Amino acid sequence: MPTSIGFASSFLIWAGSAQLAVLTLAGTASWLTIVATAIVINTRHVMYSAAMAPRFRDQPRWFRWVGPYLLVDQVFALAMADDRKGQDFRRFYVATAMVFWVGWHIALTIGFLFGSSVPESWQLSVAAPVMFTGFVVLALTRRPAVVSAVVAAATCLLTLGLPNRLGLLVGAAAGVVAGYIADGLDDRARGETAVGDPAAGAKAVEESGERS
Repeated sequence: MPTSIGFASSFLIWAGSAQLAVLTLAGTASWLTIVATAIVINTRHVMYSAAMAPRFRDQPRWFRWVGPYLLVDQVFALAMADDRKGQDFRRFYVATAMVFWVGWHIALTIGFLFGSSVPESWQLSVAAPVMFTGFVVLALTRRPAVVSAVVAAATCLLTLGLPNRLGLLVGAAAGVVAGYIADGLDDRARGETAVGDPAAGAKAVEESGERS
């Protein structure tokens, strides 16, 4: 892939994990697999959007268009922890987002300019997989997340022989479905506990809220 296209992707895909996944798969997987992988990785933004909808509802139209482009995990966490409203929230959101946006592109520019001078013996190609593994491990705080990760990994291993790396897409889909089912079973178990023992049920619901 030409360096110019890889660099331009950082402006079109302002989502670090999705961008790295797309660039990693480019040239070795079908376009369908690449697009589907990026969509699956960014599905969390649907939940982000739902959570932030009340804060965006009364904002100007330009901000409702620009704001979602600037939304990444760190910006979401900081914005949700802040209680500003109206114009104050808009200024805080844009200033916070631009810190990450500018910093990301500065670091990316340095990598593109000087990355080729890094010795291959440093094996920096493993940095992205290690980073993704760290993200996954840190997210395994609830049983549905563990079930999702285990099923996705097992499915990927079983489908390694599929062409165009379709096993990644199949594994991701299997993990999402397994996590959804596990979450539903957990909710049902908490409901049954609440019926049989109201005190224990209330405690289970409270613990579930703390974990989430």
